[in-house]
Amino acid sequence: MAACLEPLWEDRDVRFDITQQHMRMRSGEMLIDCLDSIEDTKGNNGVRGRLMVTNLRIIWHSLSLSRVNLSIGYNCIINISTRMANSKLRGQTEALYILTKCNNTRFEFIFTNLVTGSPRLFSSVMAVHRAYGTSKMYRDLKLRGAIIRNKQLCLLPQEQVYDELNGVWNLSSDQRSVKLRDSKFGLALVIETTQQSGGYVLGFRIDPVEKLQEAVKEIRSLHRVHSTNPMFGVQFETEEKPQSLEEVTVQETQDDMEIDSNGQADVFVAYFADSNKEQDHEPVYCEELGLAVEKLRDGFTLQSLWEQREIVFDVRWLP
Repeated sequence: MAACLEPLWEDRDVRFDITQQHMRMRSGEMLIDCLDSIEDTKGNNGVRGRLMVTNLRIIWHSLSLSRVNLSIGYNCIINISTRMANSKLRGQTEALYILTKCNNTRFEFIFTNLVTGSPRLFSSVMAVHRAYGTSKMYRDLKLRGAIIRNKQLCLLPQEQVYDELNGVWNLSSDQRSVKLRDSKFGLALVIETTQQSGGYVLGFRIDPVEKLQEAVKEIRSLHRVHSTNPMFGVQFETEEKPQSLEEVTVQETQDDMEIDSNGQADVFVAYFADSNKEQDHEPVYCEELGLAVEKLRDGFTLQSLWEQREIVFDVRWLP
């Protein structure tokens, strides 16, 4: 049985100027908080926008031109902090800094809440990101994890046991699907996982064969149900109920400007965490740490980066 879900990218990618279709919530994705009057201070300074916080990602888009937008998956986030930033709309003000890494490239995003005295930008994003980090078992395949305690399965919140089968042999040695396949142990249940989960082929022998057929039928049925409305595990409630996606969708206005569809490379240049850098610098030996670290930019020291909470450790062995 082939997977019903399209590949999950929303929490694992950083994308710029995505289509309206990709801005919509996928199955299982839900809008947790929505904040108007948020400025993308680094890439669109002076532009008033809307920030949507879902259980998988952060979406920002310009209120005047929704095609100008960002989608930041939580799995790409390395660090979140608050610092002072220079906003064209608010001047010097506290802003939310988000450092990400996607496809070996680091991006930095700065968001400023244009509403004076409102902490929701910081509290919502930080709290939901923490909830995402503590619920990875819902979204990832875990091999040899601590899921059994006192010979009992440790259930996740809202997880249910539908059936228990005895006499199951794990034959695993070597797009998620469930099928029957002949093996050297006879007819076996084979589960193929998506490439995102490692592309594993997991085999199980169940005796008798009649029970094997029933197990395959039940697993396929449960997988179809999950694919229709998957549970991603991020649980969070806000004091103020966010508007629905239909309510926050705005009619796109036509500005006196031309969109260059071939200039996406220029779109995300402004967000590079290190300007004019698409790859990591060569490692050098640091006497202070006794480790090989990435060469610092001119004018920066370890002390200054530590004080600004910008250190990202990338430990390597030098020959």
